[in-house]
Amino acid sequence: MTETARPRRSDATRAAILEAARERFAADGYERATIRAIAANASIDPSMVMRYYGNKEKLFAAAAEFDLRLPDVSAVPQAHVGATIVGHFLDRWEGDETLLALLRTAVTQEVAAERMRTIFAEQLAPVLAPLCPEPGQAQTRAGLVATQMLGLALCRYALRFPPVTALDRDAAVAWLGPTIQRYITADPEEIEESR
Repeated sequence: MTETARPRRSDATRAAILEAARERFAADGYERATIRAIAANASIDPSMVMRYYGNKEKLFAAAAEFDLRLPDVSAVPQAHVGATIVGHFLDRWEGDETLLALLRTAVTQEVAAERMRTIFAEQLAPVLAPLCPEPGQAQTRAGLVATQMLGLALCRYALRFPPVTALDRDAAVAWLGPTIQRYITADPEEIEESR
């Protein structure tokens, strides 16, 4: 007769801390979120937050696990991949405050910037690699896609530039889709010739 494994109390405490941290970081941003507020949201003593995560930077890095939920573009006609990627990112930015909080924090905190770099490198590059004329360039191409997607998010959702916020979803896709398409599928020889 085997005993079923019960979740350890520490696992539940860690999960409660991470959930509270994600809420506070999304609502307050990195600078204004405090260990005390996070602990209050988790209904625990602030010393427990420090015990499990050490400091606010380490807690943020743990809380900033983020899935871009990139679409399977293998079935998308190649000429529409750029537009599909732009549309997907618009949906993600508008549907999850955590990604926006990570973006805001990444501008001023190295731990958040590293988390953002890791998320894009580990999640975007593998999706793009099969579409690239030279798969060895997937990281470079993913980095270029990130410049546009992060720039759009910064201008549209954080800085709220009026011309950018005024664009409806279809217009934003129409403007950025061709650029993203070029970053993903441009022939390396054409790029070399234009240098």
